[in-house]
Amino acid sequence: MQRIVLLAVAASMGSSLAAPVNYKTPDEVAAFKPGPNLEVVQGNCSACHSSDYVATQPPMKDKRAFWQAEVTKMIKVYGAPIDDADVGKIVDYLAATY
Repeated sequence: MQRIVLLAVAASMGSSLAAPVNYKTPDEVAAFKPGPNLEVVQGNCSACHSSDYVATQPPMKDKRAFWQAEVTKMIKVYGAPIDDADVGKIVDYLAATY
């Protein structure tokens, strides 16, 4: 009995507190820099994040090793569906461009 009363109270409160909110998100203004294999990067990386994520990475001494580790992390940790044939192209683009 007590559970039914609590559910009824929670349901009535939820409907009065949760009004729909409409808002427009800003247009995307960031873009990947031009370079060889740009299309591969756009096709694989843009599905999860904007180019801002790439552009805001800290400076590094060994760019190739850094980007190889990042691409590997995206695949193994976050499950990015990147074909093996595209990994080197993505790393080459990122190391040369960022």
